[in-house]
Amino acid sequence: MEKECMEEGLANTKRPLLPAETNFISSDKPNDGSSLTPVLFLSAIVALSGNFCFGFAAGYTSTAEFEMMEDLDMSIAAYSFFGSILTIGAAIGAILSGKIADFVGRKRTMWLSQIFFIMGWLGIASATSVWGINIGRLSIGFAGGLIAYVVPVYIAEITPKNIRGRLVVTLQLMNCFGLSMVFFLGNFFSWRTLSLLAIIPCLMQVVGLVFIPESPRWLASIGKEMEFEDALRLLRGADAGVSEEATEIRDATEIFQRGDAGFQGLFQKKYAYPLTIGVGLMLLQQLGGNSVFAAYLSTVFAKANVSTTIGPTAIAFLQMPAAVLGVILMDAFGRRALLMVSSVASCLCLSTMGLAFYLQEHHYAKEFTPVLVFLGVLGFSYAFSVGMSGIPWVIMSEIFPINVKASAGSLVTLVNWSSAWLVTFSFNFMLEWSSAGR
Repeated sequence: MEKECMEEGLANTKRPLLPAETNFISSDKPNDGSSLTPVLFLSAIVALSGNFCFGFAAGYTSTAEFEMMEDLDMSIAAYSFFGSILTIGAAIGAILSGKIADFVGRKRTMWLSQIFFIMGWLGIASATSVWGINIGRLSIGFAGGLIAYVVPVYIAEITPKNIRGRLVVTLQLMNCFGLSMVFFLGNFFSWRTLSLLAIIPCLMQVVGLVFIPESPRWLASIGKEMEFEDALRLLRGADAGVSEEATEIRDATEIFQRGDAGFQGLFQKKYAYPLTIGVGLMLLQQLGGNSVFAAYLSTVFAKANVSTTIGPTAIAFLQMPAAVLGVILMDAFGRRALLMVSSVASCLCLSTMGLAFYLQEHHYAKEFTPVLVFLGVLGFSYAFSVGMSGIPWVIMSEIFPINVKASAGSLVTLVNWSSAWLVTFSFNFMLEWSSAGR
């Protein structure tokens, strides 16, 4: 039963819904190997820039921590709440993301997310109290929750099957790029100026969305036939044959509209296996501590006597090749193998860091602590970026049947952000209690 459920989510039905003489597809030649056209490339870049914005937001607390705590007289508890409230907003956004994206469309959802991004950054830049920065951070988190759902969905819906996996995995590459940028700029600008600079990529996506098409699958789902045909041809190229893909899209849309199980229908025995996989992967991804290194990397390095200027910047730029490597290796070795290697390597690197802090606490070979911690963070960044960062999102988009995909996506994303909040809020307290994690 579980295997059949998985196959239902991955397979495309073959029953044609259009007669042979239907206008725009009758003369098309089959398009077996769709390529990356200029419009498709532009659409992917514009959509992925939303992940750059969220990567910038995730790393902001690491670069702003010490200066912001001094300027606003914040305690560790207050700053931990500020750092973790991003995930609370993201969890709220995750709950609403599926419904919003289905109601207003993928493009308008990305526009809406950027409005909340910009309002949040302006709120932080102008804040004179802790409440002000918390409200701004909550707004940014809500925007991130929308982005985390709508960008993978949009990318999956506009790309042909032969390049879909690679483009979805580039989500992590853009996150890494955003992290790298905020870690680098944090060396030169104050936390208020950094907030204003974060608005620039947000405005760039707002402008870019004007020039890209809406998702053909969403247009088909609301019955806009002409717009659906135009968007699909624009993405595939004027000379591309889109008849088979158009039929599959309409077929899948009809199945979804006829058999949408809703949120309550998700908790049936036949969906238990893919739901366990989806939720389990998100728990593994976040409870492994990745959000901590984005939000509090400077704190970790300060505890280990590593430069809080050079260390985070070096890590951010050195992990970008790992994100690129993950895109290349996924199709070569498959999802499962990369996940296993990534999980084991991440565990070993975190154990190395724990050993380094243990030696530091007991005054054994303290001179090696900075080196071991730096190498541990670097190794973890590489191991995580290769597999655990992007592949769970790819698997999530593939394993659920279409009639529960929206509900399952919202639930799995909610689990992801809820566990991220638990980790980011509690980390500073645990680090003060025992940096070695004993």
